[in-house]
Amino acid sequence: MKKFHTFCVILGFSLLAFLVWQIGFEELWRQMSLLGWGLVPLILVEIVADGLHTVGWRHCLPPALRTLSFHRLFRIRLAGYAINYLTPTATLGGEVTKGTLLSLNRASSDALTGVIVGKLAYTIAQLLFVSLGTIVTLWHVPLPPGVWPAMLLCSALLAVGVFGFLLAQKCGKLGAILRWIADHRWAGGRLSTLARKVSEVDDELRLFYSREPLELPIAILWHVAGMACGIVQAYYFLYLLSDQASWRLAAGIWFLGGWFDLMTFAVPLGIGIQEATRIFTLKAVGFDAAMGLAYGITLRLEQICRSLLGLVCYATLLSEKPSPEREMPPAKGHTERA
Repeated sequence: MKKFHTFCVILGFSLLAFLVWQIGFEELWRQMSLLGWGLVPLILVEIVADGLHTVGWRHCLPPALRTLSFHRLFRIRLAGYAINYLTPTATLGGEVTKGTLLSLNRASSDALTGVIVGKLAYTIAQLLFVSLGTIVTLWHVPLPPGVWPAMLLCSALLAVGVFGFLLAQKCGKLGAILRWIADHRWAGGRLSTLARKVSEVDDELRLFYSREPLELPIAILWHVAGMACGIVQAYYFLYLLSDQASWRLAAGIWFLGGWFDLMTFAVPLGIGIQEATRIFTLKAVGFDAAMGLAYGITLRLEQICRSLLGLVCYATLLSEKPSPEREMPPAKGHTERA
């Protein structure tokens, strides 16, 4: 797997170098120069989006963890983003990081519940917003043959997977296979221990969905609001670099680009892929390849800045060891596990 990720990164850099060579470094530099200090608002818009996503994530947490301050949750989320972006873990490494940081303040089963529900809420919001938005804003855009069928097929497959994941959570079946193995005594001590821990998480998930039926829909709405900031970002980019800025074009750019991100989430860093898909996206709505590459690189710079901020958040969170008086009591209706 490590060799595969290394190969993907090398291939991505090669693709990026080819795109720069094909379009021309001077033309790319001219486009980026037009942005100037406009890069700062583009980055700040995404920070605002992170704040909205943090509010959405809070609704996915068990009651005991919702007492954490917004500031701490915001830093935990940014730390998770940094690990997801900078490591080849297909967005899983950041979720583990968020769970670890949350468990500093609460039992690990509560932390895992918050991470699992939060990941589901974000994915549902992304799938719904990107799919519906793409259909509404791009139905009249002459995309190459085969693109629409591919988009619809991939979206349908992802929707089936997300729906199955939701059912498994609500029914407490995430650890069903592990429990079956443990019940048939095929498992060693470590696997049996893991099965017990996953069963605790299943219990917490069932409890969450039975007691908090509206929290998932509310979280999805907050995530959609955070994603909508990307349309503002795209509009501002068009405003700086062209005289054709419009909300319809900005929405189309974000939705089509968001769909490509959804389908290529496992590519390490998205190197080359992100830039190539933004070239395709902006050309599809009438702009040239140089502007598409500039948009892709702008997003790359914004992601790097947020990742660096996330690493700072990660370091500060690890340095803050909660004292006994800061530890939260168990949630009402819960009992401490031995």
